[in-house]
Amino acid sequence: MVVGDITFLTPLGALLALGGLLPLAAFAVAERRVARVRRVLRLPPPGHARRWTTPAALAAVALLLGLAAAQPAWRNFEGERTRTDAEALFVVDVSRSMAAATAPDAASRLERARAAAVRLRAAIPEVPSGIATLTDRVVPNLLPSSDTAAFNSTMSLAIQLQRPPPLGVDVVATTLQALSATASQGFFTPREPRRLVVVLTDGESRPFNPSGVARAFARPPGVKLTTVHVWHGDERVFGAEGRPEEAYRPDDASGSTLETLASASGGQAFSEDELDAAATALRTAAGSGPTTTRASAPTTTTLAPYVAAAALLPLLWLVFARGKRSLTVLRPAVRSLASFQELAE
Repeated sequence: MVVGDITFLTPLGALLALGGLLPLAAFAVAERRVARVRRVLRLPPPGHARRWTTPAALAAVALLLGLAAAQPAWRNFEGERTRTDAEALFVVDVSRSMAAATAPDAASRLERARAAAVRLRAAIPEVPSGIATLTDRVVPNLLPSSDTAAFNSTMSLAIQLQRPPPLGVDVVATTLQALSATASQGFFTPREPRRLVVVLTDGESRPFNPSGVARAFARPPGVKLTTVHVWHGDERVFGAEGRPEEAYRPDDASGSTLETLASASGGQAFSEDELDAAATALRTAAGSGPTTTRASAPTTTTLAPYVAAAALLPLLWLVFARGKRSLTVLRPAVRSLASFQELAE
């Protein structure tokens, strides 16, 4: 649903249109004087239509330029259908291991996780979605919102490696135990009964208790968990000189760790190569429910250039009309000159 209206960005510019009254006023004064002379001489009045065309055209030019100076613009408000019974939270792992890649110039796990989050968010466009980061704690970056543009820009600009850094100094900073906080610490609107948590991580976590996370997610109104394993076994964390860091080794058990967590929580686990299946599962978990129409940020299209271009039409008409009258006046002179040349020959 699209709603729009006309607005003026610089309304005071319309004062320029007052200039259009000057030729009309001058013409009216001149007409009154000519009319008095005609009455004295008892002359019939000329046709009215042509006498008013020139001042009317000049007034139209001024009025259109004044309207253009006021900068008229068309504002569109695109209404979006938004679920009122569900929200989603995308949790992205930003620990040091998410810098791993197959080569120094290849896409890192974090870059792939951000892209996957945007793609999965597009699978549930009506569900307000937020963003949080994961290390040894979960930190909110964007509370659930229906604004897809805000989600995408936050994911692109705000979600960076180790921002914020973990509180601890462990070699493995991530702990999936921290996900329990998303169920109870204000990450969702209290009134929303359906909550979705999507975790994008390499799964390389310190030991934790999956049953403890599952119990937190099971408390009413409950949380539906979807995990995406962003990981390949041949990846390394590269230093500033492009050399692999000796301290990092991929955790081959990370995939089974996420599968265990998802199973305990009644959720589903996917690899980064199964995003289509993850999107389908996410839509199924979101289900259907009541929606409302919420207006997005308006888009503004300026109309001033078109109005200014329209002012050229009466101006061109004046030039054409004057040129035509000049040719009419000059035609007898041209004929006389031609006759004179014939006689001279």
